[in-house]
Amino acid sequence: MAENNTTKNKPTFGKIMLASAVGTLIVMVCIGIFKLLMFFGIVGSLSKDDVPVVAKGTFLKIDLTSALEERSPSELNSWINKSNSVGFNDMLRSINAAANDEKIDGIYLYMGSSYPHSWGRSEELRHTLELFCESGKPVFAYADNYSQQSYFLASVADSIYMNPSGILFFQGIGAEGLFFKEMLDKLAVKMTLVRPKSNNFKSAGEMYTMNHMSDANRAQIRQYINSIWQYVIEQIAEARDISTEELNQMANELTACLPEDAIKRKLIDRLCFENDVVKTMEKDYGSKNTIELPDYCKTVKPTTTTKDKIAVIYAEGDVVEGDGINTAVYSDKITKALDNAAKDDNIKAIVLRVNSPGGQVTASEIMTNAVIRAKTKKPVVVSMGDVAASAGYEISCNANYIVAQPTTITGSIGVFASIPEVGGTLRRYLGITTDTVLTNTNAAGLSIMRPMSPKVLELMQRNVEEFYTVFVNRVAKGRGLKYDFVDSIARGRVWTGRDALKLGLVDALGGLDDAISIAADSAGIKNYTVIDYPANESIMEELSKFKDQSSGTAKIKTLEPQAGDRVWIGGNAATEALNRILETRGLQARVEFLLITE
Repeated sequence: MAENNTTKNKPTFGKIMLASAVGTLIVMVCIGIFKLLMFFGIVGSLSKDDVPVVAKGTFLKIDLTSALEERSPSELNSWINKSNSVGFNDMLRSINAAANDEKIDGIYLYMGSSYPHSWGRSEELRHTLELFCESGKPVFAYADNYSQQSYFLASVADSIYMNPSGILFFQGIGAEGLFFKEMLDKLAVKMTLVRPKSNNFKSAGEMYTMNHMSDANRAQIRQYINSIWQYVIEQIAEARDISTEELNQMANELTACLPEDAIKRKLIDRLCFENDVVKTMEKDYGSKNTIELPDYCKTVKPTTTTKDKIAVIYAEGDVVEGDGINTAVYSDKITKALDNAAKDDNIKAIVLRVNSPGGQVTASEIMTNAVIRAKTKKPVVVSMGDVAASAGYEISCNANYIVAQPTTITGSIGVFASIPEVGGTLRRYLGITTDTVLTNTNAAGLSIMRPMSPKVLELMQRNVEEFYTVFVNRVAKGRGLKYDFVDSIARGRVWTGRDALKLGLVDALGGLDDAISIAADSAGIKNYTVIDYPANESIMEELSKFKDQSSGTAKIKTLEPQAGDRVWIGGNAATEALNRILETRGLQARVEFLLITE
């Protein structure tokens, strides 16, 4: 009788289908209403003439307390994600415009207590401010606390201010690795790391199979953090008229961190609060007005509107296949942009801005091939951002010219594959087991539920060895170097831009503006317009992607690591590491970074 009641109370197939249909309809209606509200709200706001008027005697205030993407996001993307509406590209353009704007009297850098920008970005911004200073206009910098990166940037300023209760973190660069082997052992997860036998510097994946740095990894880390630190203190020494020996002594003994010590050591000019900085602008320069960067950006127009154009294509984030709306280097999106720019007769040269630690080998190969095609039609110049390593370097190496920052992380010419085995985890903790039926011996050879067979391991080893040869050949051909030489400096090893220049892996040190100038010279043009390519999509085009996503047809990589995670491993690092284990597919040409102590 009880059995009959249980059966009677079970939902029928029809009820399940009806409930699913009703649920789907409700979701679709909610999405539709949301889109309408979003559309009319945004369109209404865009219809207003909100371009601000810049008064004479104005200081441009640049707030550096939040992260920036390489390129200004579309209005819809910025609104939905509540991200900074100004990208790094438009920040640099605004500073250049301010140098020649008679209404702008100077620049005020505000860093508060947060400065989420890396060495490479800080260097490029610092160089742009150096050029601004040549206009004779002052630059002020204020922070409640200075990290080493923010102080490196601030050192270019005419006056450096700090909160009287603040602190200047000036202690040199340290690198700490996070290793998950012991955690994975406790969870009964087994990891197999497959890499070419010569790639002992290819440390990506070691975090899952070791509990400490390998000797090779330790050596390369020491090399590149020393290279960055030496460059940084050279620049600070020149700006503040302090010897590098004194700066190193301050860092060793921590004698310039506290407010009064920083004043005594001449690293800080004045201890005050932010409102005192504003008073100084008015007292010393007669400036009563400031304009925020997002508002000033709206007033900046292209200096020329010529027929000849230089297209800047942005490749930011992890290298992945397909297309999507997250911050990633999607192979379909970048390839389409390169192909279209190459076909456009008005575009005379292409600048590919690469800021990527690498990723999927197949995606990298697709884009590398697109670069090779594009440069047969017009010059292709690569501008490297914070990092252009592994797959990020592969898509760069066949350009006509490569420009990197001295502190750019690049190289890491190598490949690896990490294969997890979680069958033991499921059995131990959940009581889940598996069984198989096979048509052939190795039909389930790559299953994550069981150990790899010797034959599959042999196949994977051949795969990484063969691609490493392809990678080295691509670099040798693209850079005009001998294979044996490239192999000797490759093997997964990471270099700074400064060291990469000596090795011939890049052609010059500089930023995006330098790459654009080189592209113009290569194309033989003097009057040109720089365009971000492709242009940001309209609101309706982006809304259509939401429609595709809701219907399950959009290729959106929601679990891929985001750009903000590529250098700083912090916060929920264990979750990020496990996500990466489970989401990794196929061969990877990627460089892993450490938690860098500021």
